[in-house]
Amino acid sequence: MPQSHNAEPSVPAVLDIVERAVLAVMFSFFAWGLLRSFLDTGNFLSLMLLVSEGAVVVFVLIRRPTGEISIRPIDWAIAFIGTALPLFAKPDGEPLVAPLFCAIVMLFGISLQLAAKLTLRRSFGVVAANRGVKVSGPYRFVRHPMYAGYVLTHIGFLLANPAFANLAVYVAAFGCQLARILAEENILSRDPAYRDFAQSVRYRLLPGIF
Repeated sequence: MPQSHNAEPSVPAVLDIVERAVLAVMFSFFAWGLLRSFLDTGNFLSLMLLVSEGAVVVFVLIRRPTGEISIRPIDWAIAFIGTALPLFAKPDGEPLVAPLFCAIVMLFGISLQLAAKLTLRRSFGVVAANRGVKVSGPYRFVRHPMYAGYVLTHIGFLLANPAFANLAVYVAAFGCQLARILAEENILSRDPAYRDFAQSVRYRLLPGIF
């Protein structure tokens, strides 16, 4: 009688599990820090960030597996470095503009990234992969609204905390985000549905510019 053998997991399946584990740990620590900040200060922006990053943990754990994920080490490095870098920004320096304006910019950025995450839901990921093409919500205006939300949030924080160290962190993070966008589109452009989406939504990050 022939013996049955369990099929070995594919490389994308293994990488998907690795990414889930790393992201769940990373964002859980970040969410815990935001919760402590909110409880200590009552800062509404900390609560908004907590909801946004808490959603990341949930969506990472319940997301659908992908059969197409980048196996390039550089894409993995850029994804996790770009995700971790903003965590090193700290309150420092005197605001360049009215604190209320900074808060409004941050609030808009947080709302945009949260809307993008809620639209992605089980398709959320950090490393370049194809987990399905989304065309609703903020994806009607730009192809990468989550990154646009990150940029706005970082600008608002930097205006309120204009330290050179924060500027260096955000410039490096922005470079990583641009590289992530290109890596994601390299994977997604193999999908006819995404090519159609890119034809209808021309801009990646900022309407009329990029």
